[in-house]
Amino acid sequence: MRQIVLDTETTGLNPRSGDRIIEIGCVELLNRRLTGNNFHYYLNPERDSDPGALAVHGLTTEFLKDKPKFADIAKELCEFVSDAEIIIHNAPFDVGFLDAELEKLGLPVFPKQVQGVVDTLVQAKELHPGKRNSLDALCERYGISNSHRTLHGALLDAELLAEVYLAMTRGQESLTIDMHNDYEADGENDVRAGLAEVLIVAPTEAELAEHEAILTSLDKQVKGSCLWRQSVGD
Repeated sequence: MRQIVLDTETTGLNPRSGDRIIEIGCVELLNRRLTGNNFHYYLNPERDSDPGALAVHGLTTEFLKDKPKFADIAKELCEFVSDAEIIIHNAPFDVGFLDAELEKLGLPVFPKQVQGVVDTLVQAKELHPGKRNSLDALCERYGISNSHRTLHGALLDAELLAEVYLAMTRGQESLTIDMHNDYEADGENDVRAGLAEVLIVAPTEAELAEHEAILTSLDKQVKGSCLWRQSVGD
């Protein structure tokens, strides 16, 4: 079964008032395992981000001005997700923005492009009623490290959500799937433990360069060294 964990960053909260997608990140799961086949773009929204949104994602207009527009990557995105079930945290938000972008291009809305949409926020509320169910809260609950998440980023958040989704739906606490397999043999309990292969996806040189460009842009805005260059405990 092919699944895509998807996240976006946007200029604001409302596509109806002209807010746009500025980053989209997709992580592929095949039979519940990470494949490393990811889809990731920063996008030029042709407008500034709201101050509140900028504080969340840190993607400045200057950084985004030479990035492709959504229209440039729409076909590639639709092809990437077409045969997959899509997993999103708070799906109405991201789907609303994707629908708005696709409608501008005269393309079918996002749910018609995919094999279904799973909202992990709905799942989390059912599993943990009355508790905080943000992505950060779920990472803490399932023991998934998000210490490197100083700013929101679509690809990073999609990677974290993939771990959260697997933990919620299989009771595991990491991507070590089927670590313990209990079964009975000859009338006695025989417990065998096997570690599943864990695929670690390192950032590409281009992604590292883009990350450094974001930090440099923030340095210029604060006229010094931005908060996210400081080590924990400084």
